[in-house]
Amino acid sequence: MDIALAGLAAVLLLAFIGIPLGFSMLSVGVAGFALARGWEPAFAVAGQIIVNLSTSHEFSVLPLFVLMGAFVYRAELSDELFDASNAWLGHHRGGLAMATIATCAGFSAVSGSSLATAATMAKATIPSMRRYKYSDSLAAGSVAAGGTMGILIPPSVALVLYGILTNSDIGALFIGGILPGILTAVLYMAAVAVVTRINPAAGPRGPRSAWLHRWRTLSRVWGVVALFAFVLGGIYLGVFTPNEAGGMGAVGALAFALFRRKMNLSQFFLALSEAGRTTAMIFTVGFGAIILSTFVTVAGLTGGLQQLLVSLDVGALGVILLIAVIYLLLGTVFDGLAMILLTVPVFAPVVASFGIDLVWFGIFVVIMAEISLITPPVGLNVFVLRAVMPDLALSTIFRGIVPFFVADIARVVLIVLFPSIVLFLPGMMG
Repeated sequence: MDIALAGLAAVLLLAFIGIPLGFSMLSVGVAGFALARGWEPAFAVAGQIIVNLSTSHEFSVLPLFVLMGAFVYRAELSDELFDASNAWLGHHRGGLAMATIATCAGFSAVSGSSLATAATMAKATIPSMRRYKYSDSLAAGSVAAGGTMGILIPPSVALVLYGILTNSDIGALFIGGILPGILTAVLYMAAVAVVTRINPAAGPRGPRSAWLHRWRTLSRVWGVVALFAFVLGGIYLGVFTPNEAGGMGAVGALAFALFRRKMNLSQFFLALSEAGRTTAMIFTVGFGAIILSTFVTVAGLTGGLQQLLVSLDVGALGVILLIAVIYLLLGTVFDGLAMILLTVPVFAPVVASFGIDLVWFGIFVVIMAEISLITPPVGLNVFVLRAVMPDLALSTIFRGIVPFFVADIARVVLIVLFPSIVLFLPGMMG
């Protein structure tokens, strides 16, 4: 067990000095396995893991959904989504910030990327909120927090990776993320309502849109709704598998981009190149995570951690609370995807031994990873927002995040106390 803890410490050290996480986990995993079993078995196991994963049916779903997100991004949906959300919500106090949350949810549903959602929404919504005299903190906070939904609302790359790491049903994970995604948007909107109730000047009311205009704006975003319903509806009803859904979603996103005349040959190849680079990065990190998890299991960390938690006699709820605290601490120094890949191979066998449903735990883990995206000092969404809008001070962005962080804690409590929020829809799957 000591060698496993030393290995994890080495991964943290390598990550801190700037070594890419995938290579850090890969090198430590191979070296640790070699110390425990010898160099020849270490290289043999590492090679076999990489070959098996890269040729597995489950792993093929990743590049398909990444490609779908790349095509959707180039369809330039963000403006139409914001116009539709603003038409329905903008006349309320804080309505533009609420519309930003709704837009982030819609864009997340077809992009699967929190960073892409935050970057796109910053350019699409913050200028409008400034035009209506919204406070910079509320505007920035709503974009940074709303962008985190990209890794929860399906299809989600984070959920695909979790499913691969734990051999969980990816389709069930996708469906399990729907109600928590809706709950997230509702709680974020409630946070906006509370902020503007306390300080009405932070989010003044906008003009009320006519009903005809509202319905017209909805007609311009039918493609998002159709693509989302098609992909998840097919999985939910058992019409096709998640892998087939990824292929159908990528083709549908390409067709939608062509229909909107946003795709030409150069854009098509750019999307392919972007998807290829992203997939290669995710595969590298995934290989490293699984090789590292093999090492820590051989070294006895998983069994030792399980025995420690059993000896504490805290029960399943206590285990989840301890893991939540660990994730909150890790979120101050790691981004969400790194946290998932680093911890899931260690935590999943432990929580399974306590009878905790792994689909539920997957949603819980992704929610905790979402929180890390806005947790100081390393909240990636915050720095993406700062890069897109350089005139926003980091202090302003972090101040605006506070009410949404409180909403996140409330969301975690609700998910823990009422697991059916996650498990109801997967239980009804065809």
